[in-house]
Amino acid sequence: MAGTPRTKPNPPPGASARATRQPDYLQRILTARVYDAAIESSLEKAGNLSERLANTVLLKREDEQPVFSFKLRGAYNKMAHLTRAQLGRGVICASAGNHAQGVAFSARQLGCKAVIVMPVTTPALKVDAVRALGAEVVLTGDSYSDAYAHAVEIERARKLTFVHPFDDPDVIAGQGTIAMEILRQHQGPIDAVFVAIGGGGLISGVAAYIKAVRPEIKVIGAQTTDSDAMTRSVRAGRRVVLDDVGLFSDGTAVKQVGEETFRLVRDLVDDFVLVDTDAVCAAIKDVFKDTRSILEPAGALSVAAIKQYVETHRVKGRSFVAITTGANMNFDRLRFVADRAEVGEEREAMFAVTIPEVQGSFKRFCELIGPRSVTEFNYRIADAKVAHVFVGLSTHDRDESARIARGFERHGFPTLDLTHDELAREHLRHLVGGRSELAHGEQLFRFNFPERPGALMQFLARLHPDWNISLFHYRNQGADYGRILVGIQVPHGDRRALRAFLSTLPYPNVDETDNPAYRQFLR
Repeated sequence: MAGTPRTKPNPPPGASARATRQPDYLQRILTARVYDAAIESSLEKAGNLSERLANTVLLKREDEQPVFSFKLRGAYNKMAHLTRAQLGRGVICASAGNHAQGVAFSARQLGCKAVIVMPVTTPALKVDAVRALGAEVVLTGDSYSDAYAHAVEIERARKLTFVHPFDDPDVIAGQGTIAMEILRQHQGPIDAVFVAIGGGGLISGVAAYIKAVRPEIKVIGAQTTDSDAMTRSVRAGRRVVLDDVGLFSDGTAVKQVGEETFRLVRDLVDDFVLVDTDAVCAAIKDVFKDTRSILEPAGALSVAAIKQYVETHRVKGRSFVAITTGANMNFDRLRFVADRAEVGEEREAMFAVTIPEVQGSFKRFCELIGPRSVTEFNYRIADAKVAHVFVGLSTHDRDESARIARGFERHGFPTLDLTHDELAREHLRHLVGGRSELAHGEQLFRFNFPERPGALMQFLARLHPDWNISLFHYRNQGADYGRILVGIQVPHGDRRALRAFLSTLPYPNVDETDNPAYRQFLR
């Protein structure tokens, strides 16, 4: 959810005296040593997203860095300020991945040894990248906090210098150079800069610079609903510890934020937006459409937050900056992201529809779907009188599923709208079917249908009226051809006619009637 702008608390007694001892972040940022390792990343307009939101969305492309993440800035700035003796003994850090690569890259640049402690849940892509940079990797625990505790033990035992991923003034200052670049690259109006929050180092540096130079610009933090330690801490007025953190956005999976980052965020950040996994997946897709780059979940958090902020506050004509923090995405996560992006965009509606088991009813239902794109179709004959069909359809707005359901009902097809039913979306869609005593005489075929409107109707129009569809499974995979499994009940005397029918179809097909897996689970 989007929070409301916060009123800054009154400073506690003695705060003015303590302020003189606090780091001068503006000076530290202006003199930070980051460009021996990092680049000045581009600031580019997300054209498609800007048009859709009716607001200008600018992407600060930190995914362009040599290690595909902003973390290189803070890590190198910290290590560049170490003494020769400290570099000679080596450094250690705890990280969920991106800070680890920043430290490992910086250690190679500076010629020192690096030990990296990472949670066992860290994507293999990041672990392999750290090892490839020459660092020693230690895997332990399920979260950053677990890895941090073990790293502290190793630090003491081996007398290494700890490079904190966020709670260190030099690290914060290194990350703050991103804000310095943004204001230099875009000198026009900026209404808000959206920043992903894990431990808080990035948003602390960004907020410290922006509030010193352009205080009218809002700094808004973005967190996932299951890893919102900073948001909870600021609202509670103290650092809280989460019992568990969500691991999808592993780059922001932090159970407790830092002391210094909490102080800075509490005093300088204007607002927070919490988004869920589906919204992050949709944001990854949005950025891909505009840049052809695939962000990691934490990298797309700020974009998801902008989308939610615009919807919540119904603003138009504003200028927003999203810091795309990284692109260290595991390839095997892409299937999940693609599937859940449709949910995050609410571009797919799902229904359970009851159809009379009479000739022509299935065809009539398909005609009712009309030109809509079918994303999924699951059916298995189970009752002599009615058929229960699980169907997914592409939609264009949030309220469309309810209108579609009402339309089915008006035409005599009882319908359940399952669009927001997590059980149906995650599990039931994959479990529709099984054996059926009513599937006598069933012949099973795999077809490759061209992904174009009307292909299914063309198939049904050619089907003999005395043959019954007893099984149907289809899921849109985004390819040129859809893979469809069809069970057809054919009288024994019509087998020759069936072969003739198949020969006239313009679709490749394979007879799977004798497939042992089919006989084991569906026959």
